[in-house]
Amino acid sequence: MAAELGWHHYQASYSLGLISRHPIIAKYAPVNAAGKTLSGAGIRIRLPGGREAVVWSAHLNYTPYGPYDACHAGMTNEQILRREEESQRPQEIRDILAELRDELAESGRTPVILAGDFNSPSHLDWTRATRKSHCGYALDWPTTREVAKAGLTDSYRAAHPDPARAPGNTWSPVYPWNDQAGKAEPQDRIDFIHVKGPLQVLDSRAVVVGTPKPVPNHRDNEWTSDHAAVVSTFRFTA
Repeated sequence: MAAELGWHHYQASYSLGLISRHPIIAKYAPVNAAGKTLSGAGIRIRLPGGREAVVWSAHLNYTPYGPYDACHAGMTNEQILRREEESQRPQEIRDILAELRDELAESGRTPVILAGDFNSPSHLDWTRATRKSHCGYALDWPTTREVAKAGLTDSYRAAHPDPARAPGNTWSPVYPWNDQAGKAEPQDRIDFIHVKGPLQVLDSRAVVVGTPKPVPNHRDNEWTSDHAAVVSTFRFTA
């Protein structure tokens, strides 16, 4: 894709890649100073006019998957949250945020963007007001809560603060049904663009091109992902 567009890119691992039309001036590898492999990687880009931005991509562990524990297994809130810790997603995001500590500290002048597939719903979505959309549950999902605690803003929810009116689901445009469970596949928002720094969110959307056919008839879909994309537009405020 980068070659076709004439853009810059950093393929950090099999499932972690970043692509930028602006020059990449630094790369943050998915292995920290202690040798631990992270579930994220990043770049620093130089924007027109000399501004810079730090952008990280995350791909967190997918199992056990919280919405299955809720909608398919009917677990209690306590069981689900315990399994979230067992999934390592909260620790994975804490490790990424630890690597971003210096960049987050300077985000007053250099914005930080943390995006990717979190394989977890948002604490902003599974509220008492939206329980009917989430199998009767309201849950304070810990992975996105960690990101909020670090001072980052969920760009989609900033643009669409009411999760009942704008669920913004990204999983899944091609999986309406779960054959293994014999139940509907929980539709949810598990892909995010979080931001901290001098950026105002102008717009954010969950995007799919066309009307993709569901699996197993997906081969000729124009839309080649099993996730919707998240597209956010920002404006510098300082």
